[in-house]
Amino acid sequence: MKSIQTISLICTVMQSEGNIVSDMDGEKVMMSVSNNKYYNLGVMGGEIWEMVQSATSVKHIVANLMSVYDVEEKVCEDEVLSFLNVLYKEGLIQVQDKAHS
Repeated sequence: MKSIQTISLICTVMQSEGNIVSDMDGEKVMMSVSNNKYYNLGVMGGEIWEMVQSATSVKHIVANLMSVYDVEEKVCEDEVLSFLNVLYKEGLIQVQDKAHS
């Protein structure tokens, strides 16, 4: 898998191994065993985390959220990409860029 700088809509993402995730009052919290950090993914982040249990396209994540929530496509894309890029930089997800696969 080629290393990329930034996640885009054409990428496929999936969870990296080595994370312990739990529900706390409706929000997902995670402990990364590999970097010994704790994360609060929140409600929406928890939903995205569930979607990336297996390889999933970023476009699919956006479409899924838009089918459930009343949000503009551009806003949804921007928020999802921002969240996924943070997860990627922390080593919590794996990314495949479809343009280079």
